[in-house]
Amino acid sequence: MKHSLRRAIGASAVVLMVLAAGAPLGDAAAQDGSTHKSRNGKTAPAAPPPAAAQPQKLPPRVPFTAADQAVAGVPGMPDARFWADSEADFTKALPPQRGPWLVLSTGGSDGAFGAGLLNGLTAAGKRPDYAVVTGVSTGALMAPFVFAGPRYDAALAGVYTHTSAADIFEVGGTGESFLDTWPLKDLIAKQITPALLTDIAAAHQAGRRLFIVTTNLDAGRSVVWNMGAIAVHFVQATGNGTGHGGDAAIKLFRDILLASGSVPGAFPPVLIEVEGNGKRFAEMHTDGGVGGQFFVTPPALMQSTSSYKIPADALYIVVNSGLQPEFQVVERNTPTILAQTVSMAIKADLRVLLDRAYVAAKNSGIGFNVATIPPSFNAPSRGAFDPDYMKTLFNVGYDQGKSATPFAADPPAFPAPPASGMSDPQPGANR
Repeated sequence: MKHSLRRAIGASAVVLMVLAAGAPLGDAAAQDGSTHKSRNGKTAPAAPPPAAAQPQKLPPRVPFTAADQAVAGVPGMPDARFWADSEADFTKALPPQRGPWLVLSTGGSDGAFGAGLLNGLTAAGKRPDYAVVTGVSTGALMAPFVFAGPRYDAALAGVYTHTSAADIFEVGGTGESFLDTWPLKDLIAKQITPALLTDIAAAHQAGRRLFIVTTNLDAGRSVVWNMGAIAVHFVQATGNGTGHGGDAAIKLFRDILLASGSVPGAFPPVLIEVEGNGKRFAEMHTDGGVGGQFFVTPPALMQSTSSYKIPADALYIVVNSGLQPEFQVVERNTPTILAQTVSMAIKADLRVLLDRAYVAAKNSGIGFNVATIPPSFNAPSRGAFDPDYMKTLFNVGYDQGKSATPFAADPPAFPAPPASGMSDPQPGANR
């Protein structure tokens, strides 16, 4: 795979990278030499689907109105979520005490960088108990482990160093996507255990907060899920996590993580059951990166003209992506063109959000800290979710976390433009 396409960029279409790499649709896992797991748990070499495979016919959705959506909530869990643009609900959900906030961005398999960084911070004795942890897409998948504390560092490292494409998706249309993410759903179910939810609930009750973002496609708005509150509902239903019950809470917890990383078009959306105006229906949720590559506060509070003061001691933002442009002679095929275009758009969005977060931190009188993949990182990759590539990137993050300066105090500088004859137009050229 070309260097500029090897990064799994938050809200990019993974399927585009698979296609751009030249792999046939029936053999995505062959990029990393892995084999496909089947739904019955057996392992077998991946086989291409029938040439004329037809999309699945999906059942019709239960209809609902904008008024139903406006008042919809998760049955039995009224504190489970709030709109990402609701300033009042955001303020209400915040922890009672100040402290450092950790913000985890999108990035796909490049989340290995953030996983390594957090492990390195632990090893160096420089990792605090963050008062607030937010996660979007791959940041959402790592956030529960980070929030629950260093005792889960090994589990976090395992997810980002021993995972391959076969653990994330199976190639084959679902009627809603080009790829099927039942392997990722299984992986989440194995990793998000009752013990983990019990620890998250304890941290929530101690005053800390874990927020995960998804995109509600029906409403066209981002949703913030209060994962600690959901974990508390699980613990209450199970008797401190030791008894039966709590199935709805742990299912919701896992579904939210799956949804936050469900790249539209590439991965199927996740339907989440809610109730509004006495009617039960399912909302369609997808990748949280659609609304922004990371989340700090509602957008209006991040505007440069806002007088809002972020109630934190400092912001720590982990960007699971490189921000440098990467030269490539783009091949004349649709997947490659789209993948390169999306890559550029994501980097531009990240830079804008970083600038806004920097201004918001300065206006709030708090420290700004950001960690990004070093511009010098240039490890090869054999395709999406290549374990060797992810291990290498994990180690880069780990070393940075252990270093004297794991975070920078300013947003990354824009690279200098390459030397070019275009800077001095010839006489008569348009200026």
